[in-house]
Amino acid sequence: MDNFTFYNPTKLIFGKGQLEELKNEVPQYGKKVLLVYGGGSIKRNGLYDSVMNTLNEIGAEVSELSGVEPNPRLSTVHKGVKICKEEGIEFLLAVGGGSVIDCTKAIAAGAKYDGDAWDLVTKKAFASEALPFGTVLTLAATGSEMNAGSVITNWETNEKYGWGSPVSFPKFSILDPVNTFTVPKDQTIYGIVDMMSHVFEHYFHLTENTEFQDRMAESLLLTVMETAPKLLEDLENYEYRATILYSGTMALNGILNMGYRGDWATHNIEHAVSAVYDIPHGGGLAILFPNWMKHNLNVKPERFKRMAVRVFGVNPEGKTDEEAGLEGIEKLREFWNSIGAPSRLADYDIDDSKLEVMADKAMVNGEFGNFAKLNKDDVLNIYRMSL
Repeated sequence: MDNFTFYNPTKLIFGKGQLEELKNEVPQYGKKVLLVYGGGSIKRNGLYDSVMNTLNEIGAEVSELSGVEPNPRLSTVHKGVKICKEEGIEFLLAVGGGSVIDCTKAIAAGAKYDGDAWDLVTKKAFASEALPFGTVLTLAATGSEMNAGSVITNWETNEKYGWGSPVSFPKFSILDPVNTFTVPKDQTIYGIVDMMSHVFEHYFHLTENTEFQDRMAESLLLTVMETAPKLLEDLENYEYRATILYSGTMALNGILNMGYRGDWATHNIEHAVSAVYDIPHGGGLAILFPNWMKHNLNVKPERFKRMAVRVFGVNPEGKTDEEAGLEGIEKLREFWNSIGAPSRLADYDIDDSKLEVMADKAMVNGEFGNFAKLNKDDVLNIYRMSL
């Protein structure tokens, strides 16, 4: 296990009816609030009205930024930054899923930066301050509600990058499973794949003596795999929604990966795909991750065997580590297929015409991956395996 410092200042407020806590939390930061949300689902399901009524009760002066995209765009960040500076916004409230929260993080930091917010995303500048913000989560997926990370797409240049700063943690996040009842089946599936992928990104590392961390990761995967099929048959089941919602948060709030560094190459590979084709992030991960696993099976085959045996119930008797590991990878693919996740780039009508373009975007900062360093040929091979 490596030396580490754990830091997570986000207050997690979980459970039915917890929206009322806005009355206690928001006034700590100011009256001028920018409400950030997406395509309008919160208006259709009544959450928008509930949030606005609560903000009105505490005398908040509310400005709004709607229309945040599933892959949040720099142009939308620019709109939000402009509102913040012109209206003297003191606090931002993100009501939505990970995309809305990611966009809000970039706006909050961009509002305190004199240059273009894209400088922060591309790491030309570091976000040393940000406006305070909170979240009301409506989608179990990214874990953005309790971490400092954010992913922003520059659609004009077809670039998509992750960034983060200690100032981009939410002050609080309200997670009421009821607010996820209306999430469509396909988005629920993408969220399940995304949170499992976060665990896999942690799980594949080269550090020794991480038995407790491994067991936590394996437990989360087993819980999600046990709950997901039941949830997809009963989308308004509170217990199932609560389990998946909490799992998504725990998958990427820093708890699982104390003392080691995960890989994170597959996310980079997928970002290049969705930067060019604007596909759902979870869908891209479902296609790519098993192929990343196959490509890197020989790096540390005992690691793949451990996953296969402990998570997917593979019987290792009479099998090499590679054989057992490969069987586990196939069982992952079978599980994701069984819940309706895509398995090939062709499922999104993506052919081989832009593989080089995507690979170049993935390689913009050179070789990457902490479990296995990938070069352009590696990335192209994974893309070809995924066609």
